[in-house]
Amino acid sequence: MLSALDHKHTVAPEGYSRWLIPPAALAVHLCIGQAYATSVYKNSFIAHFDSSQTSIGIIFSIAIVMLGLSAAVCGTWVERNGPRKAMFVSACFWAAGFLVSALGIGTGQLWLVYLGYGVLGGIGLGIGYISPVSTLIKWFPDRPGLATGLAIMGFGGGALIASPASRQLLSYYDSGYNPNVSTSVADGHALVLLFLTLGIGYFLIMMFGVANIRVPAPGWRPAGWDPSAVAAKPMVTTASVSAANAIRSRSFWLLWIVLFCNVTAGIGILEQASPMIQDFFRSNGTSAVAVAAAGGFVGVLSLFNMAGRFAWSSTSDVIGRKPIYMVYLGVGMILYLLLATIGDSAIPLFVLLAGVILSFYGGGFATVPAYLRDLFGTYQVGAIHGRLLTAWSAAGVAGPLIVNGFLDAQGKPGTLTSSAYQPALLTMVGVLAVGFIANLLIRPVPPALHEPAATGAAVPEEAAA
Repeated sequence: MLSALDHKHTVAPEGYSRWLIPPAALAVHLCIGQAYATSVYKNSFIAHFDSSQTSIGIIFSIAIVMLGLSAAVCGTWVERNGPRKAMFVSACFWAAGFLVSALGIGTGQLWLVYLGYGVLGGIGLGIGYISPVSTLIKWFPDRPGLATGLAIMGFGGGALIASPASRQLLSYYDSGYNPNVSTSVADGHALVLLFLTLGIGYFLIMMFGVANIRVPAPGWRPAGWDPSAVAAKPMVTTASVSAANAIRSRSFWLLWIVLFCNVTAGIGILEQASPMIQDFFRSNGTSAVAVAAAGGFVGVLSLFNMAGRFAWSSTSDVIGRKPIYMVYLGVGMILYLLLATIGDSAIPLFVLLAGVILSFYGGGFATVPAYLRDLFGTYQVGAIHGRLLTAWSAAGVAGPLIVNGFLDAQGKPGTLTSSAYQPALLTMVGVLAVGFIANLLIRPVPPALHEPAATGAAVPEEAAA
């Protein structure tokens, strides 16, 4: 049965519609996107384990670190073995992470949650994240930004499903939990059942993607597409660059800095999203009803995150990758400054500012595979993408540490106000400024790092190692 996962069994037959591939990719990304909904039960974890915000935030950080490391280490393996086997392995690790974490919650052992959701789940995140991306680029060489946006918007939208579902499940498993109040905490029994439910449910959904993913046959091209058309675009190469040579180029490391800065700035809001809006409006006279109504803030941010991944990455097909990153980072600096200074004046303004920031965060993720394709070609783009995601690992540590470090110094959860967030938000302005400068310095890869024409053409993209 496992032979069905082999690469040779995933090659699409003649006439296969490429529009059947995005739903398969979405099945995986919507599941692993649950990582963005961890703030829903963050306060419950703090109460259950009697821990600080920083020690609970480490769970998310470990998962993101393992995402980047597993993507970097397994990138060539994914290219060599194809997306079906990679997506199956991802599903196994992702589900196992929830099950081990449930054991840790039930026994009161936080280190088991670090191992489960953090390490095992993080490996599932990394392999699952990159497995459909390079496949989509190969199916959509004419619209790489749109293609990667279709899949990666699922990762951003995962919390849109996971957040309300987790709240309702917790209220079902614990009658004392109020899903409409972010400060409400669920007991340990409810948390165990939640993680068991999510682990089993996500595994079954991801199997849909495993069963339906396909790769294009060698030499396949979209009808009417002329590959020579890309030669006329600046910052777009028709050459091939190996993963080994890519990391020797200055452009790779500048793009690493760009992604790190964009992710660090966005991830702090996501990791703290659920209690953040409550804290911002606790002391300025906003009615408790209005604040409770804003309890769906995580879901709203997920909408912006998801929409940004599709809309901004599709826009990059028109205006280019470098200009779109100037928007993400430059306008992002302005929005963070406004959020820190006037964000607490009205709930709609706060949600709008945070939402647009998160749309840039999501757009940066969805655009970067196409940026890599432009700079390094399609030869080993999946493996290069995996190596670049180590920037996400670093940002997964930096972002939560910056925010939680400031918040722990300001007071305990449930007692904070908007002023407690100002130092962290202003720090993010400086982080984005560094990324903006790095993006300006990116240039085409020198020809000396290109593969010989015969090598790039002779080695199938799916088998590049």
